[in-house]
Amino acid sequence: MSLGTKSSSSSGFENTSPPEDYLNKTNEVRTLLGPLTEKSSEYCSDAAITRYLAARSGHVKKATKMLKETLKWRIQYKPEEIRWEEIAREAETGKIYRSNCTDKYGRPVLVMRPSCQNTKSSKGQIRFLVYCMENAIMNLPDNQEQMVWLIDFHGFNMSHLSIKVSRDTAHVLQEHYPERLGLAILYNPPKIFEPFWKMVKPFLEPKTCNKVKFVYSDDNVSKKILEDIFDMEQLEVAFGGKNSDSSFNFDRYAERMREDDLKFYGNTPVSSNLSSFDQLRF
Repeated sequence: MSLGTKSSSSSGFENTSPPEDYLNKTNEVRTLLGPLTEKSSEYCSDAAITRYLAARSGHVKKATKMLKETLKWRIQYKPEEIRWEEIAREAETGKIYRSNCTDKYGRPVLVMRPSCQNTKSSKGQIRFLVYCMENAIMNLPDNQEQMVWLIDFHGFNMSHLSIKVSRDTAHVLQEHYPERLGLAILYNPPKIFEPFWKMVKPFLEPKTCNKVKFVYSDDNVSKKILEDIFDMEQLEVAFGGKNSDSSFNFDRYAERMREDDLKFYGNTPVSSNLSSFDQLRF
């Protein structure tokens, strides 16, 4: 949980102790939620409710409404039923993948490479992002609830980005995964990215914007952000680290994800989600 008052502006890591009044507010949210199904209860732990409270600055009714919307979304979209085979096509180029390493705080790292975009379906791209988010969350250590995004702009041009996908990404992240993002590092974004950032920024809440850090390989000051949160021996060479064995390999990564699917979900049969695609609106 990321609710403490002390935080590092560069690491995005915050004290995990929630404000004392949140303990009482958690019970208030539970009362307003009313009876829940066994499935919905899985997503309403004290830690989860606290994250929704944090996202709504401790406002009980707003946090409850937000959580209810997420429960409704999960019933329709069924993110826990997405399996590797469904989204493997999206993953072929390594445009999003969970790194082998974590940061110094144990946070999972999602590496993103916009220049590796290989599909045109915005629904498929969001479906893939949700799968990656769910996988990162399932791999969180017991004492951690957040992740880090490392966004590599090597080879980037404006054709690789979509306002719609960026807007939908912001919506899913902020509305259904509140306080899951600890830090987003934009590595070597080119000048042409600046106008796009100005267009996307209004879709982001101020708290989310504050978690976005620009890092440039030729700027020692900004590079220190990476050095503060990563063991540089483990970080990919592409981000200035010394690990040359951690580059993306589709076959190896596919094996990892299949193993994760089996470990976390077993052989649970998965129903078709095509109707959920059609029902979903951002």
